[in-house]
Amino acid sequence: MSEPRSNRGPGPLWLFACVAVLGILGGLGAFTFGYGDGASYLRDDPAACANCHVMQPQYDSWINSSHHAVATCNDCHLSHDPVGKWVTKADNGFFHSLAFTTGNFPDPIEIKPRNRRVTQSACLHCHGDLLHPSFPTVSADDEAGRCARCHADVGHALR
Repeated sequence: MSEPRSNRGPGPLWLFACVAVLGILGGLGAFTFGYGDGASYLRDDPAACANCHVMQPQYDSWINSSHHAVATCNDCHLSHDPVGKWVTKADNGFFHSLAFTTGNFPDPIEIKPRNRRVTQSACLHCHGDLLHPSFPTVSADDEAGRCARCHADVGHALR
């Protein structure tokens, strides 16, 4: 015969270990959020993009661009769909934090294909009515169909 099983669940040591690990991770997360001025990334202030020293040239070039008075970083680099905006913001926030913490990023920084598609969609969101119907807007990965191919200095002047 087998012995009866205990219905008591995990012991207090296991529970203490889980609480301790969650506390340490939560504490590290809160420290990192505070140290990195994480709240600034939840606003629409372009100066937040320059919190990291590697973004200063991009911020400076935006200040001198033709879009300075009409568009912020979020207008061009985040989706205009509310869900897509926060998904992109979370995704970029995680990978930017990881890259800048580990130092594993190209210098000068380069836009990733996924973010290039978001930026292309932002161009079309504001300027789509100005395009000729034959303009290839289907693929932002297609160099010929990218607005920034001809208008590279619009959002970031002198680049």
